Amino acid sequence: MRRSEQVNRASRLANVPLRNGRLSHDIDPSDRPPQDACGVFGVWVPADQASRAEVSKLTYYGLYALQHRGQESAGIAVSDGSRIVVFKDMGLVAQVFDESVLNTLRGHIAVGHCRYSTTGSPTWENAQPTFRSTDTGGLALVHNGNLINTPELAARLEPGVLTATTDTEVLTALLATSGTAGEDAPAAGDTADPGPLAAAREILPATRGAYSLVFMDEGTLYAARDPEGIRPLVLGNLEDRGWVVASETAALDIVGARFVREIEPGEMVAIDGAGVRSERFAEARPKGCLFEYVYLARPDTTIAGRSVQATRVEVGRRLAREHPVEADMVIPTPESGTPAAIGYAEASGIPYGQGLVKNSYVGRTFIQPSQTIRQLGIRLKLNPLRETIEGKRLVVVDDSIVRGNTQRAIVSMLRDAGAAEVHVRISSPPVAWPCFYGIDFATRAELIAGNLSVEEIRDSIGADSLGFISLDELISASRIPKDNLCRACFDGVYPIEVEQDARGKHLLEAGRS
Repeated sequence: MRRSEQVNRASRLANVPLRNGRLSHDIDPSDRPPQDACGVFGVWVPADQASRAEVSKLTYYGLYALQHRGQESAGIAVSDGSRIVVFKDMGLVAQVFDESVLNTLRGHIAVGHCRYSTTGSPTWENAQPTFRSTDTGGLALVHNGNLINTPELAARLEPGVLTATTDTEVLTALLATSGTAGEDAPAAGDTADPGPLAAAREILPATRGAYSLVFMDEGTLYAARDPEGIRPLVLGNLEDRGWVVASETAALDIVGARFVREIEPGEMVAIDGAGVRSERFAEARPKGCLFEYVYLARPDTTIAGRSVQATRVEVGRRLAREHPVEADMVIPTPESGTPAAIGYAEASGIPYGQGLVKNSYVGRTFIQPSQTIRQLGIRLKLNPLRETIEGKRLVVVDDSIVRGNTQRAIVSMLRDAGAAEVHVRISSPPVAWPCFYGIDFATRAELIAGNLSVEEIRDSIGADSLGFISLDELISASRIPKDNLCRACFDGVYPIEVEQDARGKHLLEAGRS
């Protein structure tokens, strides 16, 4: 019998509505906001604790906490020490997994993933974890980020090896076919099978782009972060001598793990019965994503020792000082604009209020309205509180503007409800450049700030005034040195040079039917 096997399932959620391959989730379904990065999670517990720890359920809850980072597909791989079983499907975490499925995923090591596609189409084949058989067993891997030298890496593989069209599939295939026990000596104190470690030592230094990886063989959990540390990755400890790796500290909190530290840029760790062992595969060149503080991360997450909620509130205070206005009420665009709106109200002295009600059940899978239905003005996501805003001068705080359609709809909605004035304040600088490191922004041609001035954007969305936080103030609020942050979506300065042929989301699908 093979030591590893993968259990697959055809998607039973094929009717999840997609727009151009993306789940819609905004007030205007045609206006796609910045699409989230993916969420990764991994857990290791001693084999004698497996039945009590229920690693598949810990992973389920961890992914639930990270659902905001990806809503297209979800998956979990579990090892019982002798084989790896993978279960994945299209849809949200709660749609893919139920009690009966989780009860079949038994073991003491697990990795999990919730995906938004930044390389490759949103298909079942591209869902993660990815799995490969190796000479010694199997390898399951999950990935948050986006590689920029995928074609170069894929050229190392034999033709026909790839079964999916993602950079994650390329990495998994390379790690499964490179580095054997005889080719590389284990690191000092390393008692585990050196196969995955040897492969990672060979492959990761040649891998360019953003990658926070969690992977496993039958007996060991591994994690690695790119030298720039663009995407977050943290390590936590469970009371029963177990260990957890996750994209955000909020996922550690959900499963009762204690935050230990961040996985450092250029670091790889291996976790097994010998504990946590660390080694460097590259020199650290920190360039953490500034947009994590603006939009991507949960407000209850901590990044680089700084609370995301506290950062967003502070950004709101600074926004009020940079762009003051006489008004009667500050309201957020729920819910991403809420922390900054609180800060704006605090610093300005203008009362904070609720002017828009969010329908929490619209989610990301509602039926797409036809043009005729849209013309009726049906508000799928937000609705104004007329009695609260009528006759008021409003400051509306949001996290970002991408195309401008959502802000245009909100301004129009508030005016229809009787607002006397609508002043829009944005808690990020203008997003004028696309991201190639794991956030699927629109192209530069589609970004409203890539083509219009601030005054032209104000006129386009119909606001009485418009103000963006400056880049310097946003950076200062994060308390991270400017040179340690990736700010490319705001200033066009990319910390890792991007080749033109690496910029296509579907670059591995060319020529496929």
